[in-house]
Amino acid sequence: MRKLIMFNRVSIDGFFAGPHGESHEWFVPDPAVDKASREMVGDADTVLFGRVTYQVFENHWPKAEKDPNASKEEKTVAKELKKMTKIVFSKTLKQVNWENSKLVNGDLVNEARKLRRQDGPAMLIFGSGTIVQQLTAAGLIDEYLFVLTPAILGDGKSLFKDVKKLNLVLLETRDFKSGNVILHYRAGK
Repeated sequence: MRKLIMFNRVSIDGFFAGPHGESHEWFVPDPAVDKASREMVGDADTVLFGRVTYQVFENHWPKAEKDPNASKEEKTVAKELKKMTKIVFSKTLKQVNWENSKLVNGDLVNEARKLRRQDGPAMLIFGSGTIVQQLTAAGLIDEYLFVLTPAILGDGKSLFKDVKKLNLVLLETRDFKSGNVILHYRAGK
């Protein structure tokens, strides 16, 4: 069975996006955090996306790989994402164009169950709040990896809106000079 890992940056006040969907403008960048995060997700080879997050990633990462001004770390992430299978859950998109992307417009929970039953490396979810909410409620996320970013947004989108209580078991923490903290949990019983 494949493990499903949620990866998200969250503000100190618990938002994964600003009130208008701002998804990265408030991050405190740190290449050491990016490197540690990649190590912690291991050999994951598949990413599950909702439409909005997929479109943000598709608009940024293919360009970053070729951008002469992009950092070495950013180019590394771009190359890794390019190779990964990207499964996009959307009822409104008609096609996906980023290399190794597949559009799925069926039932999210049932499709995620099917994917988890397969053999293979872990799968990731980046951003994609509604997907995280639905899969958390269905008990399908095995691990939660948060980058707690030293920013207070005051308002925004909650990652776990309408999700019932779930206990998590702390696996690891890492703190960084930038003020970011990685919190790695597994779903509890």
